[in-house]
Amino acid sequence: MNDNERYQRQISLKEFGERGQQKLLSAKVFIAGVGGLGCPALLYLAAAGIGTIGFADDDVVSLSNLHRQVLFSMEDIGMPKAEVAEKKLKQLNSHVTFISYPVKLTNQNVLNILTEYDVIIDGTDNFAVKYLLNDACVLLDKPLIYGSVSKFEGQVAILNVSDEKNVKCNYRDLFAHPPTDEIPNCAEDGVLGVVTGIIGTMQANEAIKLITGIGEPLINRLMIYNSLNSETYIVKISENKDAYISPVNEEEFIKMNYDWLCETNQNVEIIDAIIFRQMLTENNTAFIDVREKDEKPDVHFFHKKIPLSQFENEFKNIDENRIVLFCQTGKRSLKAAQILLNDNEKTKKVYSLKDGILSLF
Repeated sequence: MNDNERYQRQISLKEFGERGQQKLLSAKVFIAGVGGLGCPALLYLAAAGIGTIGFADDDVVSLSNLHRQVLFSMEDIGMPKAEVAEKKLKQLNSHVTFISYPVKLTNQNVLNILTEYDVIIDGTDNFAVKYLLNDACVLLDKPLIYGSVSKFEGQVAILNVSDEKNVKCNYRDLFAHPPTDEIPNCAEDGVLGVVTGIIGTMQANEAIKLITGIGEPLINRLMIYNSLNSETYIVKISENKDAYISPVNEEEFIKMNYDWLCETNQNVEIIDAIIFRQMLTENNTAFIDVREKDEKPDVHFFHKKIPLSQFENEFKNIDENRIVLFCQTGKRSLKAAQILLNDNEKTKKVYSLKDGILSLF
């Protein structure tokens, strides 16, 4: 098949032309996360003819993904996202080189992965990984296209690229201090599926503009989109002297504990509904509901009620060596687990129910 025929509609744009297409074909773009943002970005960048596209995700497809993660279908449930995405993207454009990484991005592997790419797209929904990506891009001097969604709104910005005044802002200038775990995520607050498609496609658009040099990329500018009234507005990002200092070299970066920085902890074992039900039959296991009083739905298995608001004062009364924490959606139980682990109870094993008690119904 003739490449000119495939890309003719964009080549015919006078601002783009053959030169723009050649720049795309020579470019290497990496996308962190094959989720609500990553899926549409991957689809449109593959269709546009980016030469090499890498992407990382260690998760599997679940039913709750399908309303916004448009690369996947019912037949893919339970399959690794990275594996499924690579297969489907090759069917869309076999001339693109796709490199999938079915791994969790950490400070042990991210520098080696990102060094091979020209532009990095943040398709994650995790604060710890966002700071990790940002600091890696700063160390490697790579452009980072930030994206985020919540409820009916989304945000896009280009970070770590010098503007006309030679100012180069990064994620820490935008969010000076890592958020606490009280800030809700998409699982807690929800998100309209089409918003992720809009923001992910906008990220792809910014990548194409940045690579080809057309238009005015959102360098040091945060665009905020509201789907309920279709309004957008743009905020200028400035250097923030109060920002938490990022690692200045690879050694400091590797030592940084990003999960601790954002009040999450990898020592907590996340379990799904199937394992949770199995554990209900096991001895010496405490099941702790950290929801507040009168939250629904009710549960009808033996458990203790210690609301998160009272947890720091009451958790020491838990005698069992295995503790299974649950809440409505899985967020507050992680916070409670952090409190337990900070108490240095090394003899206790702590579990948190993924997606909360709602996953049991």
